[in-house]
Amino acid sequence: MSKPTSAASTSGKSHVVPIMIIGALFFIFGFVTWLNGILIPYLKIACELSDFQAMLVTTFFYIPYFVMGLPSAALLKKTGFHKGMAVGLWVMALGTLIFIPAAMTRTYGLFLTGLFVMGTGLTILQTAVNPYITIIGPRESAAQRISIMGICNKLAGAMAPLILAYFIIKPGDDALIEGLKSLDATARLAQLDLLAARVINPYIVMSIALVFFGFAIKYAPLPEVEMESEEEVDTEKGEVTKTSIWQFPHLILGVITLFFYVGAEVISGDTIIRYGISLGIDLATAKVFTSYTLISMVLAYIIGIVTIPRFISQRSALQWSAILGMAFSLCAIFTSGMTSVFFIAILGFANALVWPAIWPLAIHNLGRFLKTGSAIMIMAIMGGALLPPFWGKLADMVGAQKAYWILIPGYFMIFYYSVWGHKKKNW
Repeated sequence: MSKPTSAASTSGKSHVVPIMIIGALFFIFGFVTWLNGILIPYLKIACELSDFQAMLVTTFFYIPYFVMGLPSAALLKKTGFHKGMAVGLWVMALGTLIFIPAAMTRTYGLFLTGLFVMGTGLTILQTAVNPYITIIGPRESAAQRISIMGICNKLAGAMAPLILAYFIIKPGDDALIEGLKSLDATARLAQLDLLAARVINPYIVMSIALVFFGFAIKYAPLPEVEMESEEEVDTEKGEVTKTSIWQFPHLILGVITLFFYVGAEVISGDTIIRYGISLGIDLATAKVFTSYTLISMVLAYIIGIVTIPRFISQRSALQWSAILGMAFSLCAIFTSGMTSVFFIAILGFANALVWPAIWPLAIHNLGRFLKTGSAIMIMAIMGGALLPPFWGKLADMVGAQKAYWILIPGYFMIFYYSVWGHKKKNW
């Protein structure tokens, strides 16, 4: 294993290759993550599900971030960030392989199992790469580096649903879906089996690619990077002042904020296709809506790279993200048709800089608690497991548009953290 290196001791030139490699990783897990936007309406049809049942895709994909967060931190303490990244990719490959028997048997429970395993691999990977990219260079430009990673992630995310849709959504599927209602039970099941089988080849290719990239990362020239200090130290007294991870209010409040943010991001990206269909927009048109959300995120990331920290601070970027998130959510609720869909899509613009702005604020000065703090931050991604099904339940009860009220409290929390929460050093 490479000799551990502090963030301060690495030169700007030495950052280039690691940043490129980590960028490739963000592209990979962005591709896998944002397949859910097309998987949800696809599985809703193939497995004959309600909105609430279909949104369990997000639950089983994101709940591993909570369940496996601390085990991932324990693993990384043994393997280091570098080898842990390879392990994460291989676990993801196992999850994509499970999709093959799931599709062959059209068993929703197996699909959910595959998603859980994929989420476990992503938990390991994200627990490693997020603190890595944060501490590999100066803290004040961390949001800029994470924004570059975000572009890699969201470009992959914009491509993923389009590529998967090419294989699993065919011209004439709207008529096929409507025709299912008039078929007898045997013929309907036969058609649904054929529909489910469409995911087999894409997921075989993904499995092979993830195994390959795991070996590529294992032997890539990535240095191990640690924080300079192993303790939280009072600079005036020179004494260790923190003995537990729970003694960092700025971290814990950051975790809560991240929970609401991830829920909002997943809702905006993974429900927009279903929302468009609920408005009467045909599937062939609606299938690209998730890509629009992610393209709007890429635009915001580019602005972040140019402006942070030269023209705007990480804290200010977070504050404006919260304000725009509330404004766009209200516009989506109180407008109609494609205008409403447009405001859900540009929530991606409001969401983009939240993740890169929260991370450096939340893990600042954690010292020897860095890996544990990172794991707890990753556990907050469970917001993507809990809030989207809640949206689905509300959509079943009061309609998809009114269900977007769930976004407003989350953006209030982001605003609180941007103004006051990140400053809190003691309870």
